[in-house]
Amino acid sequence: MNNEVSHLTARAAALLAETDERRIRAIRSRRWVLYPRAKQALDRLSALLDHPRGTRMPSVAIYGDSGMGKTMIMKRFRDEHPSSFNPLTGTLKTPVLAMEMTSRPGERRFYAELLTLLGAPQRPRADIAQMEQAALRIMEAIGVQVLVIDEVHNILAGSYREQRIVLNTLRFLSNRLQISLVCFGVNEAREAISGDVQLARRFQQFTLSRWAANDQFETLILSILRNTPLRKPSVLTAKSLRRILQITEGITANIFHMINSLAIDAIENGQECITDEVIESWEPDFDTEAAYA
Repeated sequence: MNNEVSHLTARAAALLAETDERRIRAIRSRRWVLYPRAKQALDRLSALLDHPRGTRMPSVAIYGDSGMGKTMIMKRFRDEHPSSFNPLTGTLKTPVLAMEMTSRPGERRFYAELLTLLGAPQRPRADIAQMEQAALRIMEAIGVQVLVIDEVHNILAGSYREQRIVLNTLRFLSNRLQISLVCFGVNEAREAISGDVQLARRFQQFTLSRWAANDQFETLILSILRNTPLRKPSVLTAKSLRRILQITEGITANIFHMINSLAIDAIENGQECITDEVIESWEPDFDTEAAYA
């Protein structure tokens, strides 16, 4: 890589040959930026796939405020372990199955969502036992090893009885299929999972805390900038980093939005880099707390 693009990753540097409109479109699109905290979470999740099958499989719960990147990590983990089809045996293998907890928890709703995700036809009058057996049969056939559940805090929307039933269902699936569970949710999700003591003991907890002024935050900013296709390097002072933290309140999604907005401005005005001056004068065009709460 020549010195003119040494401040960028190879993928970002390749975008410099595109038009300004395409570069801006690339910045606005959702893109994966690997940073140490995300890598740590992904490594912990990947380790579940290597764990020997047993009756009490280890599980992981990842908590954090809205906008801290939980869903992006979930999707990355799923995409890194995609389904595969063996044309010789005619079998499909899906090591990681990812779903979203239904907005109103309940055993029927849960199995209906799971069967829809599995692409299984559902009889309108099927009872819960039939739905359960269909889900078990398909998940076992396709070799599910990890069941990922996003928005697990939705369990709290149900009554105490409904919460217990859903938690019992998760524990049953883990025991019966010898699979690990991965749950993503806001910090209140701890309360949801703790409703079943036996299930809660299986979970390793991983918290995505808001960013603070430290080396990890500097690494995050550097990673974002290296993946942002600007022609000139952006060299920011400690004061600018503190300003970014102040404006974004340490929320990952806010940080990406701010850097992306500044990068688009830099392309449109021809500056081609983000400076301390523009960071100092930048103001969000919406209420960040309301947008990301």
